[in-house]
Amino acid sequence: MKESSKNPPVFTPDNEPYLGRESVFHFDQVILSCLEANSEIAAHTHKNELNDLQKAACQIIPQGINLALSIRELVRQGYLFAAAVLMRPLIERAAIISYLHEQPQEVSLWQNGWKYKERPSLAKMLATMNKEVDTKQAQEICNTFNSLTHGDPMGADFNLVNLPAGGLGYSVGKAIKEPEFCDFICYQSYCYLIVIMARMAGCFSEIRR
Repeated sequence: MKESSKNPPVFTPDNEPYLGRESVFHFDQVILSCLEANSEIAAHTHKNELNDLQKAACQIIPQGINLALSIRELVRQGYLFAAAVLMRPLIERAAIISYLHEQPQEVSLWQNGWKYKERPSLAKMLATMNKEVDTKQAQEICNTFNSLTHGDPMGADFNLVNLPAGGLGYSVGKAIKEPEFCDFICYQSYCYLIVIMARMAGCFSEIRR
């Protein structure tokens, strides 16, 4: 019987399309480190009294890790556009916990529901991640990833793929031959997950790892 050349409907860790890429490897390493740290901190939170910042962190950080894991699985399955869309909420969680860690007096806003007209802009929160990043640069990051979320023409560019017959088209399914897009997603997600892990350590500094 002639072996089918079609791709499997579901990829596994041993046959995923971007297996072996450096970006994927580094993303995986950070995920493993983050899960290990989270497990230790989770055990601590179940046994000790927490301050308000730590209580907020217990809500925000797991969301960020969950999003990172979801992005990783979408990359494994070749759904790169969907993975890129999830980067926006991942970035927001990293920005929120960074802002609250730098401005702990603002935790009351989180406790009060983090209301739209009261909370700081995403650009302002992003600027707390890196002292060298100003609000203008942060706003450019916001604009890029907002385009992905809101479906405007700039966001559509992220869904372009190379067609087998040549030229470009807009994908409706898996994109398994777009290594540069894979690298963009993994390296960006890797960076924001590192931020989350660093803020996790900062919020729970009493835990010596």
